[in-house]
Amino acid sequence: MAKHEFGIMPDAPAFGKRYDEYEPHRYSCIRVDDESLERAAERLQSIDCFWHTTDVPGKGLAYCGITLIPSSSLGAFLKVIRVFPDLSELAKLLEEAEKENRWVIHFGI
Repeated sequence: MAKHEFGIMPDAPAFGKRYDEYEPHRYSCIRVDDESLERAAERLQSIDCFWHTTDVPGKGLAYCGITLIPSSSLGAFLKVIRVFPDLSELAKLLEEAEKENRWVIHFGI
């Protein structure tokens, strides 16, 4: 089964830096089944994010790429994710990031 990976970034992404490398180990990522996340994906499409770099604003997840989720968008993400019990581990990660005012990185399928 396809997996997405989410991790908390130790520092906010540098302006102009591209995040194109698949590095889930660097961010101690958790894995989320695509099937579970797919049900929430449509509801996430209106939330502000960045795709691969802070130079490319987007909405929702770069489903097959890398998404940078700013701390300012974590509350909206949590509102969606908490509706799905099988995404509780992701909710915990987002809560931790929000508490620490950190960005989250998502590696798509």
